[in-house]
Amino acid sequence: MAVFLPQGFPDSVSPDYLPYQLWDSVQAFASSLSGSLATHAVLLGIGVGNAKASVSAATATWLVKDSTGMLGRILFAWWKGSRLDCNAKQWRLFADILNDVAMFLEIMAPIYPIFFTMTVCTSNLAKCIVSVAGGATRAALTMHQARRNNMADVSAKDSSQWSYPGGTHWCHSTDEEISHREETLVNLAGLLVSLLMLPLVSACPSFSLGCFFFLTALHIYANYRAVRALVLETLNEGRLRLVLKHFLQRGDVLGPTSANQMEPLWTGFWPSLSLSLGVPLHCLISSVFELQQLVEGHQEPYLLRWDKSQRQVQVVLSQMAGPETILRAATHGLVLEALQGNGPLPRELEELRNQVQAGPEKDSWVIVRETHQVLDELFPKFLKGLQDAGWKTEKHQLEVDEWRATWLLSPEKKIL
Repeated sequence: MAVFLPQGFPDSVSPDYLPYQLWDSVQAFASSLSGSLATHAVLLGIGVGNAKASVSAATATWLVKDSTGMLGRILFAWWKGSRLDCNAKQWRLFADILNDVAMFLEIMAPIYPIFFTMTVCTSNLAKCIVSVAGGATRAALTMHQARRNNMADVSAKDSSQWSYPGGTHWCHSTDEEISHREETLVNLAGLLVSLLMLPLVSACPSFSLGCFFFLTALHIYANYRAVRALVLETLNEGRLRLVLKHFLQRGDVLGPTSANQMEPLWTGFWPSLSLSLGVPLHCLISSVFELQQLVEGHQEPYLLRWDKSQRQVQVVLSQMAGPETILRAATHGLVLEALQGNGPLPRELEELRNQVQAGPEKDSWVIVRETHQVLDELFPKFLKGLQDAGWKTEKHQLEVDEWRATWLLSPEKKIL
């Protein structure tokens, strides 16, 4: 325990630490064996063991592969880097599945030599995305599991047990990462088994493919179980949607354990409502009249615009907006989504839903103002229910852009 578990275990980590790490070790072992099969196939395709193979051609292939991966790493970090914290579980699972796809491409690459360079470049591009998404989500999950300001200890013990998602793969690791990961417990076992397995693979290529599919199935299953074991006490959009829906329908708040068990892991990337928090003011209005409509009778430090036809909610946040305000703004947007759906709602919201679904006669600005009034009474109860159920409302994992605006909350005064 002293060698492989954080100091003070189990009190120094979250309750989901041990089940998550056990399944994580299974996936790391399976991925390490799959990685050995993929490495064997790529080295064979480059020409290792073939007297006719050209060293310069192999070097060129290697350099093109590495440069493609580096470019992909930069672009993916720019495109999705700020969003990985918000859906850490979904991105973690996505990274591992993409890693399996990359290894499958490597195994298939020698079968079609004419497409070999393109195939290994595509595979390395995918693995570099895996390295960004897997490493970033690993950091987010370590932060969740560390309960005594011991993130460094949890991370260090984690690296002594097993590696980042994807195991030990030469394609996206630096030399330092390789030497570090090969010292981990699970990958060491994987390397020993690989030494016994590779002679059989060399003698029978069909055995290699069969082993790969079995290990891939085990890898995906273990990853699913590991991610499903996590119980995050902070709210992202998916968990907030689940908890709010249950609250509106039944009047009580789901606890973190129940909500995490119900949270979608496969469809969380495509919500039915486009909720944008922290957008610039010009995204909401195009005229002074619209600005007057937006702030009329408004006392909250956020401004919200709802596009019913596009199912889109955009929110401008004040510089005074803290976590509670952002949580209310997100709740407001999801309440508007509920007005276009089915299922029981509180009486005051049911009346609004009938007006929304009756036709386009009632302007969306009016609906937004009326939901503000409903939330004045509803949200404090919801917030207290969240805190009583064990959710951490002083922080969140909602996706929020950096734009902020300044205005006076008194409706009689002008916007600054």
